[in-house]
Amino acid sequence: MNTKIFLVRHGETIDNARQIMQGQTQGELNEKGREQARQVAERLASEQIDAVIASDLHRAVQTAEYIAQPHHLEVTTTALMRERDWGSFTGRFIPDLKGEVWPDDIESEESLLLRARAFLLYIVATYPGKRVVAVGHGIFNKAVLAVYAKCPMREVQRMMNAEVRILTASAETTASAAVTSALASSAAVVPAAMASAKGSSTTTTGSATAE
Repeated sequence: MNTKIFLVRHGETIDNARQIMQGQTQGELNEKGREQARQVAERLASEQIDAVIASDLHRAVQTAEYIAQPHHLEVTTTALMRERDWGSFTGRFIPDLKGEVWPDDIESEESLLLRARAFLLYIVATYPGKRVVAVGHGIFNKAVLAVYAKCPMREVQRMMNAEVRILTASAETTASAAVTSALASSAAVVPAAMASAKGSSTTTTGSATAE
């Protein structure tokens, strides 16, 4: 059965506006970001939505809560959807990073793509035939789209804040030979990541916040 995924990037944050590298810090929506989240919620209010999933970082949860409210759903969080870990670049002014050598503590693209694959497999296995909103981050969502399209990340246009892209996936198409091979080569990594995410998943009420 096909699962329909409404992939969303969180609304604009205070650090987005300041051009600060957020990475896996929590982040906070600014007023523009909250308005973007409200607009996405209005757009999706007429859709049949069975579940709302989000990264466990605050900026994604905030956005997801707006979307979940009209459907009277709770937001389920997963660490699989966290933004790329930018290591020593976290908290830096992005324009200052141009031309700098990347430090060794940045999450590798391979690791990021493995998380994206694990996330897609988790969604289609957990919500077969359902319609799921998934709220993530700019670079993580780009990795999801690259896995979905089976193309390099550099060929995927990065999502804007509060942008929505729709994917249709099944267990059969997601667990393709390429994905299965990649996961098998990291058998010790992905199951542990999935188990950790499932073990740490939490829910929050779907009511919107005014913060």
